[in-house]
Amino acid sequence: MARVTVEDCVLKVPNRFELVMMAAHRARSVASGAPLSIDRDNDKNPVVALREIADETISLEILRNELIKGHQKMVESDEPEEEIVELMAGETAWSRPLDGAEEEMDDVLAEDGDEEDGEEPIDGDIDDLAGAGLDGDGLV
Repeated sequence: MARVTVEDCVLKVPNRFELVMMAAHRARSVASGAPLSIDRDNDKNPVVALREIADETISLEILRNELIKGHQKMVESDEPEEEIVELMAGETAWSRPLDGAEEEMDDVLAEDGDEEDGEEPIDGDIDDLAGAGLDGDGLV
């Protein structure tokens, strides 16, 4: 077979999309050093792959399975799941306030309003502030 056409290959693989995917996968494997089942005859890898499919010198079922396996992806986790559960339990422990911590925060907030350096907290509305000698900008 001097020239290979899609019509020669479609007789073997009826789905054109599948044919293209299988030929591309085979061409990549030939490029990476897979042994050829036909003579190259100065042809490029895609032509060699199509000729192999048309001549059925390679098993189409094996090629189809290799293609599927090549597109599957398995993600391995680095940590066992038990460690993740332990870490998550520790995270919830530190994100909660400790016993009595809420009361301490209330005490700190209550102390914040006390007199410091001889200053008294200012209570009242804006009219009371005007009488205290503050102008509209809050400056004395």
